[in-house]
Amino acid sequence: MEVIYMRVVVIGSGIVGSSAAYECAKAGASVVVLEGGRIAGGTSAVSFAWTNATTKRPRTYFDLNVAGMRAHLELKRDFGAAPWFTQTGSFDWRTAPESMDDYFENFRQMKEWGYGVEWIDKKLVAGMEPDIDVGAIGDCPISYYPEEGWVDPVLYSAWLLRAAKERWGAQVKVDARVTEIETEGGRVLAVRTADGERYGADAVVNCTGGWSSQRLGDAQGIPLSSTIGVLAFTPPVALTLRSQLHADDLDIRPDGAGRIMIHKVSVDLTFKTPQALSPAGDEATTLLEAASKVLPSLRSVGVEAIRTTVRPFPEDGYTCAGAMPDIAGHYMAVTHSGVTIAPQLGKVVADEVVRGNIHDEMETFRPERFFQANARRTPAAHA
Repeated sequence: MEVIYMRVVVIGSGIVGSSAAYECAKAGASVVVLEGGRIAGGTSAVSFAWTNATTKRPRTYFDLNVAGMRAHLELKRDFGAAPWFTQTGSFDWRTAPESMDDYFENFRQMKEWGYGVEWIDKKLVAGMEPDIDVGAIGDCPISYYPEEGWVDPVLYSAWLLRAAKERWGAQVKVDARVTEIETEGGRVLAVRTADGERYGADAVVNCTGGWSSQRLGDAQGIPLSSTIGVLAFTPPVALTLRSQLHADDLDIRPDGAGRIMIHKVSVDLTFKTPQALSPAGDEATTLLEAASKVLPSLRSVGVEAIRTTVRPFPEDGYTCAGAMPDIAGHYMAVTHSGVTIAPQLGKVVADEVVRGNIHDEMETFRPERFFQANARRTPAAHA
């Protein structure tokens, strides 16, 4: 098979950008990654980073997320080890009566689609994770997802970009904010940065996440309806918790060295823009109190850090991946499910951009849907 030399510029070095860069370099392209700040310093640095496909509908979106979970395991084999990846399962329960119908329906749907989920009792929960106060669960049913896990996106990006450089000669430029994608005759020609540098390109892969709506010279962005995420982090605590916990709108998981990460959807909803928050502020107190009901050992600690970030949602809530309709060679890759699907999305990008092999299963997620007058705009309740 003839290998065609191709220059690919990847904009953004987060979990999606590093995946695209790694796979495009692996496919034989000459890759340059342009990052406006530090490596994985945007949304990837402040993410609950849960690998999962639960509640992901419709079936095409579910299948994409399952493919992403599988790709994480394949990537682990590619490296021989994956210090960025933990797969210890998730517990999930609901206490609010009004949420039970959706909870049971999701269990039924996931089971029907072959997803790993089972009912377990409190005795088993207590045996697996003795730090949990099972009294906080009451008599509510508990579901367990053994294949779910989480990723450290910053480590992930660091390892993939290192491999792309060492194995295939990729270049990574930090503090290189892209201001313009140049075109000629309706095709990508080059990329310019704020410091005046110019990089010739046969293809540009836009992985700028929450900034994907921005126009870059001749290249338009996509419409976003991004939201704000808030995460609290405890100092190191003497717990042996290994699994994730999802209770109503509360999410808890270990975050290394004994720290616990806490997220609560109702806290996210109080913000319209990212803000600097205080570990002694009301938001931190709300998150810690909620987590302490489930993990009593947290009652004696404070919050070490609390951070906000922009969570990138294309306008209809679903992944956007594919060639932009107005400029040949301009490819968009943005999704809220980046942590789960990044390694699969990287493969798709490399196949389509470098090898010219189109993935038919991605047709639901193409950018064209945002630029057609009769495009169907269906809000995604489970995106």
